[in-house]
Amino acid sequence: MQKPQEILLAEPRGFCAGVDRAIEIVERALQKFGRPIYVRHEIVHNTYVVNDLKAKGAIFIEELSEVPPGATLVFSAHGVSRAVQQEAQARGFSIFDATCPLVTKVHVEVAKLAKEGYEFIMIGHKGHPEVEGTMGQLDHGIHLVEDVADVARVQPTQTEKLAVVTQTTLSVDDAAQITAAVRARFPKVREPKQQDICYATQNRQDAVKLLSPQVDLVIVVGSPTSSNSNRLRELAARLGTTAYMVDSVDELRHEWFDGIARVGLTAGASAPEILVQQVIERIKALGAVSVRKMQGIEETIKFPLPKGLRIDPATGLEIRERSPETGPAGH
Repeated sequence: MQKPQEILLAEPRGFCAGVDRAIEIVERALQKFGRPIYVRHEIVHNTYVVNDLKAKGAIFIEELSEVPPGATLVFSAHGVSRAVQQEAQARGFSIFDATCPLVTKVHVEVAKLAKEGYEFIMIGHKGHPEVEGTMGQLDHGIHLVEDVADVARVQPTQTEKLAVVTQTTLSVDDAAQITAAVRARFPKVREPKQQDICYATQNRQDAVKLLSPQVDLVIVVGSPTSSNSNRLRELAARLGTTAYMVDSVDELRHEWFDGIARVGLTAGASAPEILVQQVIERIKALGAVSVRKMQGIEETIKFPLPKGLRIDPATGLEIRERSPETGPAGH
C-alpha cells in the first residue's frame, strides 16, 4: 500500500494578526497583574491555546456573574455585545478588549449607519460569538441570514436604508453568493466599502484553492468551534479533494493515508504552528520524505496592543505614549 511521499504546506496558514494580538493581551495581563485573569469566552477558538493559557492562570467564563469584583477581565477576539460591555463596566472590572480590530471595524460601521437610520442584514452563523457580538451592537434592526434561502424570508421594516454586513470568518464564495441574493432582492442595499471577511480568512481560503488540486488529501489543523478552520475543510472537499480537520495530532488516522502520495496541510487562523509541526512529524513517520512550502502571500499586518499592556522588551517597562510636548517617553 502506497504511503505519502510528500507534504505540501499551504501558505499562509495558522495564526493571523488578530489571534496573535488576543493571545498576547492575555499573556501580558497575566505578567502585569498576576493570576488569575478572567477571559469572557474562549480567547480564540482553539483547544491547545485555551489549555495553554489556563495553565498560565487564565480562567475562561461565559457569564460575568462568575467574575469576582475588581478582577481583570479580557473580552475574546470575537467581540461582545454592548450589553456585555455595559455590564462589565457597571461591575467595575479592569477591562482589556481583545476584540479583533477587523471585527471592531464592523461594529463601528453598524453603529455609524444605525445613526443614519439603517437596518441591517447580517450574513453569518447563528450562535457564533462574533455574530452575537455584532448583532448586540443594536437593540433591534439586524436580521441574520445563514444561507440564500434565508434571504427570501427576511422582512425588514423598510428597504430604503438597508445595509449588509458579514461575519469575518465565512467562506468567501458562500458570502458572495448570499450577498448576490441580498442584492437581487434589495437592489438599493448598501454594501461595505471593503468586504467584511478578513484578509486572513480570504488568504487561507485562496491558499487552499491552490493547494487542493495538487494533492490527494488535505488535512486542516483547527478546533471544531473554529469557523474559519471548518470553512477550509469544506472548501477543500468542495474542490473534490478528501479533507479532514484535526484538533491535534492524536486525531490523525493511519487509514486516511493509504494510497495517498501527496498530503496538503494547512491550519485555521486560531491554530498554532506547533500543532502543524506535530502533524508533519507524524506523517513523516508514515514515510513522507519531503516537505514543500507553497508560494503564497506573506502577511505582515500587526495590530497594536491596548494601552496599559505595551511593554518594552529591552527594559521590561511599560511604553508610555509619546506626546508632542515631551518627545519620546522617558526622556
